[in-house]
Amino acid sequence: MIHSMTAYAREEVKGDWGTAVWELRSVNQRYLETYFRLPEQFRALEVPLRERLRKQLQRGKVECSLRFTASSGSTTDLRINEALALAILRGAEWIQSQGAKASVDPLDVMRWPGVLEAEEADMDSLQAEMIAGFDRTMTSFLDHRGREGGNMKQLIDDRLTIISEQALLVRERMPEIVQWQRERLLTRFEEAKIELDAERIEQEMVMLAQKVDVAEELDRLDSHVKETRAILNKGGACGRRLDFMMQEFNREANTLGSKSIHTDITAAAVEIKVLIEQMREQIQNIE
Repeated sequence: MIHSMTAYAREEVKGDWGTAVWELRSVNQRYLETYFRLPEQFRALEVPLRERLRKQLQRGKVECSLRFTASSGSTTDLRINEALALAILRGAEWIQSQGAKASVDPLDVMRWPGVLEAEEADMDSLQAEMIAGFDRTMTSFLDHRGREGGNMKQLIDDRLTIISEQALLVRERMPEIVQWQRERLLTRFEEAKIELDAERIEQEMVMLAQKVDVAEELDRLDSHVKETRAILNKGGACGRRLDFMMQEFNREANTLGSKSIHTDITAAAVEIKVLIEQMREQIQNIE
């Protein structure tokens, strides 16, 4: 299975402690880049979560966010860190003894970081629930990438079929086109009143046939179609390989167009280049 680099997933987690919402979103990127936005109390989860992402993904710019809302019943009575409060008061008294006239407000002391403490829910069990919620979000996220990848695979396969049809059309038309060019050349000789012996005419025809021969380009196009389908069927992180195949397709299409001596071949070469560009646009989003 191939996967798209564009996906989105959202999962809501509820408990006695409150509500949490996980969101995962990704867009195409040459390499894997992960960004996390987590509440401060869950910052320690970033490293293990990042590792989870790296085990599942190869490419893409992935943004992960967690919104956490604690319930009113998730904390108990407040506690005062008496040792810290006394240390702050002693420090304030010393500053006053040095001539400072400002008085100490008890509420200001309570606002000092670490003085007022609340007994929160057990963080180990809470983090475990957050990780479980993340794993469910990840499953949904990967499913989305897989479905998008399946759709893109079908679109690419359809265009590969049309490329094969265009190559077959050119292959079938080539004898007729070479004969048409032969008659055209002879007509020009006659109009110019140039008399050539049969051997010289045959040499000219052989040179012309070699110049406009596109059998090699058509064979390589057929080979590229088979190889691209093999890559798609193998699946996995194949975006870079598919992008390389589009370069090879484009090279053969350009050569086919440069050898064109008939509007039918020119039209086929242009159609193939359009199909290649359409596939390339899809492949930019494949992992």
